Amino acid sequence: MLVPLTVSDTAPSIQVAATEAPAPSRRKRSDVTIELGRDRRVRVDSDIDTEALGGILDCVLGRR
Repeated sequence: MLVPLTVSDTAPSIQVAATEAPAPSRRKRSDVTIELGRDRRVRVDSDIDTEALGGILDCVLGRR
């Protein structure tokens, strides 16, 4: 998705409150490998967006 963007030499002043940095995630990375046959496979993170995965698979399988 594209969104409009304005670039300016003079940006408005923004006050940002200091906060603690979020604690690093302790979740282990979990990959999922999808075997497509003919020596083709797709490896993605297990929490991939399902619509994104569908688009990836459509492209790999030549549906787009």
